[in-house]
Amino acid sequence: MSWRELLPPWLVIIAGLTGIVLLCVSTKDVPVAPLRSKYNIVLDAGPSRTLLFIYQWTTTEANKTGVIRECSSCPVRGLGVSNNSDSPQEVGKSLAPCLNWAEKEIPAEQHSQTPLYLGATTSALQLNFTRPTLSDSLLAALTAALKSSPFDFQGAQILSSPEKEAFNWVAVNYVLENFFKYDWRGQLVPSGKGIAGVLSVEGTSTQLISKGKEEDQAHTEGVRLQLYGQTHNVYTRRCPCHGTEQLRSRLLSKLIRDQRSTKTVSNPCWPLTYSQEVQWRSVHAGLCAVSDDTSDTPGPEDKFNVTGSSNPTACMRLVQSLLNSSSSCSFFKHSFSSVFKPFQTRFLVISEATDFMKETVPTPDLGQAVNRLCGMSIEELAKKSQTSLDTLADYCLVAAFIFHLSIKGYVLDFDGSAWTAFQKKMGDKSSGWTLGYSLNLTNSIPQDSPSFLKGIEPGVWSLLLILFVVLLTGSFMRISYRVMVKENSFSNSSVFDDN
Repeated sequence: MSWRELLPPWLVIIAGLTGIVLLCVSTKDVPVAPLRSKYNIVLDAGPSRTLLFIYQWTTTEANKTGVIRECSSCPVRGLGVSNNSDSPQEVGKSLAPCLNWAEKEIPAEQHSQTPLYLGATTSALQLNFTRPTLSDSLLAALTAALKSSPFDFQGAQILSSPEKEAFNWVAVNYVLENFFKYDWRGQLVPSGKGIAGVLSVEGTSTQLISKGKEEDQAHTEGVRLQLYGQTHNVYTRRCPCHGTEQLRSRLLSKLIRDQRSTKTVSNPCWPLTYSQEVQWRSVHAGLCAVSDDTSDTPGPEDKFNVTGSSNPTACMRLVQSLLNSSSSCSFFKHSFSSVFKPFQTRFLVISEATDFMKETVPTPDLGQAVNRLCGMSIEELAKKSQTSLDTLADYCLVAAFIFHLSIKGYVLDFDGSAWTAFQKKMGDKSSGWTLGYSLNLTNSIPQDSPSFLKGIEPGVWSLLLILFVVLLTGSFMRISYRVMVKENSFSNSSVFDDN
């Protein structure tokens, strides 16, 4: 065999060896993030009930903080922790059904890697102050029950009020995508929206939660959180005299004083045809009393028949006088510290009254919406909601209170569309502090080590592509040439045979 016949195979061998060398020398390790989900469990030991939440999040983190994408919950049988104070062991046993449910919801291979946390709120905190020995027994029983589960129990914590409100603030801003957002490629990028505050009007108090500056981190009421690569100092201003219950008591106290000459009192903030018998001592007591003047006041046992008159204008004037009274919180009277500057913050309003108002009297003008709400009768309100009449009767008062905050300069956001969408996706019960608590905890959970693939630089890839194209083309041409030669040889031999 001549050297010409050996040349093509040798060229192919040399080219193949060259390609292998290039693949070995010029490759690099390309990390591939694991795609499997992780889980964590948070138990909310609240004042009236205990709930178990399972949060699912991807192992791909955004600046070291997890991105939660799913939630499910299980209500623990029975009442809250403090209601079982006489039988601590029963508290631990009551967790078994929900823990068994969690074992089925979470893949078995991830049980030992799933952190389990217990957060106790108001009831346990009060019990800790009043009966510390019993509080320790309850926590010990809960701890024993949770340690016996297959999950990685991380401990029980009694949350202070500022901590709980700070986690609520985290949940709100996470839902509104104020920390980050997904771009058109599905990548996480800064949202650029700015961080919102939260105005929450509850039964016993009103809270304003907002972010402070870095230099104010030593403030006693602040909670320092590290989320999505940034430090947030979250401050809570609680006003116990402006919760729904206290607003009602202060309003009724003022009305009875002003109309003390009669046993029938007209309340312009209550709807028409709604009435209630009120005892004086039930509305005039404590630090939130409208006036300290004890002269010519009704007796503690005196009762009054309070009837609604649905007068929006008069109701607005009364609420304004309550905000200007001596018992009003300082930040409602424009006396702000260097830490708390509410006029520079956009507040998302969380209130049953405003949610009801948006659904029943949709209008972009808040003043018009309040006027229409305060002009309704109790029958009209009852037709639009299954809520109890006593709760519906106070919606006008709360709405008027929030309206006066808006005209004092607070920037209030009533557009809860993103929040509503999140509740539908992840469940109504997941809108509390447990979401923010769970997000904060993902900072301490180590991220899975990524796997690696061999990657080729673009220039090397182009060179190899050209090389293999040339080899294929050359091999095809060589094969075609040999076939043609053989066919010609066969034709020539056939001609000679015929002759």
